[in-house]
Amino acid sequence: MRLINNILSLFYPRLCAACGDALQQNESCICLDCMLHLPETQFHKEHFNPLRSVFDGRVPVEEVSALMSYKKANRTQKILHNLKYKGQKEIGAVLGEYFGGQLITEERWRGVQYILPIPLHPKKQRKRGYNQSEWIAMGLSKGMGIPYLTDVLVRTEFTETQTRKNRFARWQNVKEVFAVQHPEKVEHTHVLVCDDVLTTGATTEAAIRKLLEVPGVRVSVATLAATTL
Repeated sequence: MRLINNILSLFYPRLCAACGDALQQNESCICLDCMLHLPETQFHKEHFNPLRSVFDGRVPVEEVSALMSYKKANRTQKILHNLKYKGQKEIGAVLGEYFGGQLITEERWRGVQYILPIPLHPKKQRKRGYNQSEWIAMGLSKGMGIPYLTDVLVRTEFTETQTRKNRFARWQNVKEVFAVQHPEKVEHTHVLVCDDVLTTGATTEAAIRKLLEVPGVRVSVATLAATTL
């Protein structure tokens, strides 16, 4: 099997999602050098980190963190582009597990009981073939050792892309697109909402507002990247 894989790699090399170099046999999605040089925020170690300002005065959140900072032309941009638009959904699971392993080392994050990915509308998910946030949730679940649920937070309205919209326009675009099914599953629990990137926070805020309608729910937020830095 190893010989077959070696032969296949000559014709169809596995490439790093960050730098484009060929991956070694023991590497998955992202090469070791790029993993070592990810622009990590380390915000999971700080309760009062810069990302809290995204939600301050809008919705209450327990903890907020992003694995990486996002800037044009940095490693993060290419990684997320490949995750979201190039079919490389496994990136979400790999980085999610890596991030989850970091989160669980901090006491404040150990109270999370369920992970909820930001859902796509079924029409958009059919077109893309997958929801990248679900793959991130799979990885976080493995890294943190807690379950993820895909049947609680759902998207009920199809919306146009949020790209190039300001915060108010983004909020108007998404403020009523989410619903909560089976609320009894998350009553009086601490849930972690996850997504690929945090920009203005409008989409995440809309999801949090729906979740907070469930009695006793507390919400934390984790994304692979954040632009608001």
